[in-house]
Amino acid sequence: MSTFLLSVAGLLVLFVLCASGIAFHVTWKLTHPARKAVDMVPADFGIKHTEEVSFPSREGAISLSGWYFSAEQNGYDPHRRTLIFAHGYSQNRLEPHLPALSLAAKLLAGGYDVLMFDFRNAGHSSPSLTTIGLREQHDLLGAIDFVATTRPGQEMGLIGFSMGAATSLLVGGKDERIAAIVADSPFYSLREYLQENLPQWTGLPRFPFNWLILTLCPILLGANPREVKPYLAVKLAKKPIFFIHGTGDSTIPFDNSERLRALVSDKKASIWLVPHAGHVRSYALVPDEYAERVINFLEKALGNVK
Repeated sequence: MSTFLLSVAGLLVLFVLCASGIAFHVTWKLTHPARKAVDMVPADFGIKHTEEVSFPSREGAISLSGWYFSAEQNGYDPHRRTLIFAHGYSQNRLEPHLPALSLAAKLLAGGYDVLMFDFRNAGHSSPSLTTIGLREQHDLLGAIDFVATTRPGQEMGLIGFSMGAATSLLVGGKDERIAAIVADSPFYSLREYLQENLPQWTGLPRFPFNWLILTLCPILLGANPREVKPYLAVKLAKKPIFFIHGTGDSTIPFDNSERLRALVSDKKASIWLVPHAGHVRSYALVPDEYAERVINFLEKALGNVK
């Protein structure tokens, strides 16, 4: 082999090694987002009684932290129904751009108990890999287990935002303990979403980094986005789902929710496209209407409380 060919081969090997190193570094940062502080106080939103809770994820080594709000202990007529919030990527239980505590206060006043918790690697929960809906399913199952154990007989629903919405669809779609799901700004398929949007997240060119990040890095980290398929869970779900999505969402376009809604067979399922709202910004834009629509959906899906 000529010196020229050897040089070219050496440069190609060097390029592959450098590109792989960059891809793994970027993927490591994406799967280890910086934690945000839990720096809001329930009392500031009119919530008088807060129970600090912790419970295990179904992935045993992970401990999860959160708050449980009882409608009865906060002075409201209880429905004996618990709504479990599931937050988005790189957020925590507060989902501060809503803020989630404001929505929780409105649902409490409507008679619903609320569980807000931090997924792994967020808030006060255990450090781990953030997998955008893959291993977070174990965390949400842990939250459902906690409510089922500590509040036996309570009917349960899920309210998820972005990654939390996709995770709620994945878990709630097949868990018979979940009676209804509210999904705010979910993605249709993680693999499809990342294939299209990774350059915006990473600042790297589509070639060769999309392939490296989506093919090589999952092998190294043991977390494959191909396994995160909300559309399949929705197709198999036999329960009411309420999709909420802003038409101004440039992070996860609203057609993701439209496509998911088309797969739901339950007649009580519905979708609300909020004009001009950005990603998970519908509540901030029209908070009273948002809460009213969620409560109306839950009453229709679960039946009025006598």
